[in-house]
Amino acid sequence: MLSAFVRAFRTPDLRRKLLFTIAIMSIFRVGSFLPTPGVSYPNVQTCIAETAGGNDLLGLVNLFSGGALLQLSVFALGIMPYITASIIVQLLRVVIPRFEALHKEGQSGTAKLTQYTRYLTIGLAILQSTTVITVARNGGLFAGCSVDVIPNAGVITVLLMVLTMTAGTGLIMWLGELISERGIGNGMSLLIFTSIAASFPTALWSIAGGDNGITKFIIVLAVIILVIGLVVFVEQSQRRIPVQYAKRMVGRRMYGGSSTYIPIKINMAGVIPIIFASSLLAVPGLIAQFGDQTAGWVQWLSVYLVDPAAPLHLVLYVVLIIFFCYFYTAITFNPDEVADNMKKYGGFIPGIRAGRPTAEYLSYVISRITAPGSVYLALVALIPTIVFILLDISTAIPFGGASILIVVGVGLETVKQIESQLQQRHYEGFLR
Repeated sequence: MLSAFVRAFRTPDLRRKLLFTIAIMSIFRVGSFLPTPGVSYPNVQTCIAETAGGNDLLGLVNLFSGGALLQLSVFALGIMPYITASIIVQLLRVVIPRFEALHKEGQSGTAKLTQYTRYLTIGLAILQSTTVITVARNGGLFAGCSVDVIPNAGVITVLLMVLTMTAGTGLIMWLGELISERGIGNGMSLLIFTSIAASFPTALWSIAGGDNGITKFIIVLAVIILVIGLVVFVEQSQRRIPVQYAKRMVGRRMYGGSSTYIPIKINMAGVIPIIFASSLLAVPGLIAQFGDQTAGWVQWLSVYLVDPAAPLHLVLYVVLIIFFCYFYTAITFNPDEVADNMKKYGGFIPGIRAGRPTAEYLSYVISRITAPGSVYLALVALIPTIVFILLDISTAIPFGGASILIVVGVGLETVKQIESQLQQRHYEGFLR
């Protein structure tokens, strides 16, 4: 593998792409530490030290910003507005026929949907930056902090902060597209990878510095390696449905007669179900924060739903992950559309008639594959959380297995792209 890296850097155009990607990722990390105008950087560091990381309700945004949210930096929102906008546009394809028609138009329709996603990203960035600044002004970002992170919270200052954070989100979106065009791999995915991977060393170091730190550190490291092995094994697994194409005459030439397959991954939904489930479970805590803290319903929410170690919280987490696995898979994979395309080009599954029987067979296979896939996703999400609870570790890697799932998935895809570039130049790739 190391020799393959050496070969990759010896190839001029591939070396140029790799160095360009690394440079963009470095710029992204630098922007995560540049404070937004109006924010007192020393006060922010004081609040982080006093509150040990801030409010858990904002953990998802902080995870995808690489810790930039709690720093209130220029890139405080990270890639989260773009991810939310992409998911919303994808879900709207089911509701709005116009979006589904654009999706079927090919490259021109995809470009139009991308444009809508960009507009929605800017709108969400304005909304989220306003929310974050309001929470920071009211002391909700660092509960119990003795100093103000925004000393002069005037109207002009707040507007300047909203404009800066929104512009930072637009710049992140542009950097991700630059990587996709001129670098290696998917730009947005690599920026997410950079954000999450940057939080790992701090989280692991904080574990090693506590009571019985070395023992806990070794156990946590072993669990992470175990989860990584599980993720690699399942993410590389797929059910291959054989497809044959009948021969047909077009003019004086014979076309078709080839055999291929439809690759169906065990986990087709990716990490989206974990993000959806975590976001929904954060809502009760958000509601409780605005209520009377002495009220009975607020205390009930705090004990049974907000606490990550509560049995009801864990059960709802698993149920929501399994539900969103089926829901998101049903949206992203349309058996009727796949069956129609196969019938249009003369393809068929051996032993299955073309048309409606093919769609029913694909639906049957998808439902059977999604069942173990959803259980696997729930296990990946729960194993690190349960280990942290058993070891009584307060500082955990954000969202446990979700971050590992993203890092390993993006790493595998990037390595595959580098491997394909090497094989085009008659070199041996990373994977044997």
